[in-house]
Amino acid sequence: MRLCEFNDLGRVGYADALAIQRQAVALRKAGEIPDRLLFVEHPHVITLGRNADATNVLAGPEILERAGIDLQVTDRGGDVTYHGPGQLVGYPIFDLKDWQRDVVAYVRALEEALIQAIAEFGLRGERMTGMTGVWVRGSKVAAIGVHLSRWVTSHGFALNVDTDLDYFRYIVPCGLTRPVTSLRDLGCAASRAEAGAAVRRAMARVFGLNLVELPQSDAALARQAAQGRSAKAGTPCLVAKERIA
Repeated sequence: MRLCEFNDLGRVGYADALAIQRQAVALRKAGEIPDRLLFVEHPHVITLGRNADATNVLAGPEILERAGIDLQVTDRGGDVTYHGPGQLVGYPIFDLKDWQRDVVAYVRALEEALIQAIAEFGLRGERMTGMTGVWVRGSKVAAIGVHLSRWVTSHGFALNVDTDLDYFRYIVPCGLTRPVTSLRDLGCAASRAEAGAAVRRAMARVFGLNLVELPQSDAALARQAAQGRSAKAGTPCLVAKERIA
């Protein structure tokens, strides 16, 4: 089994989390750290991936500001998505040269880990043909968007645990006119901590990982190192048209 360091960073702003990821990616490429799995929970933010259609953001900057929602463009794959309180966001920093040099296999493995994780709570997760993510009874419960550089991964997945789904009204999630859901709306009372533990177990099984908690002193240093660079980590997007009054 491959060694993988794990750390739950708790509530972290999107730009700070991106800076932390980029630092970890650089260290992983240099062989200075093993694989690393980060969990975070973001304040309200809408992100646009590399293939995003800005018209899938249904509100202009002023409306989003009044709602307390940040807006960022980023280098992950995919379209538009929302992150916020009540989500379990996972950022695997994996070197796929030590696993499989196959992007599609990696994304399918992330889906499999999430499917196995929610199965612990009696939920039957599914894939949808031609789409990315995990679905339950036709509604999307987890989104996936990744980035690879020299086979080292960043970004990852977002599992709606007890997310306030009203915030999805500001976007067309992932460019799809399909409903979103959460574990809570599916009748599952699991906490974020319980959902995180299930995802950790599933990630370890699917990817063959020996997950070891990162010492808090090291995690604190990583967060401190990201400060001051976060302003460069994401670029505000000001192109959305005002469609929500």
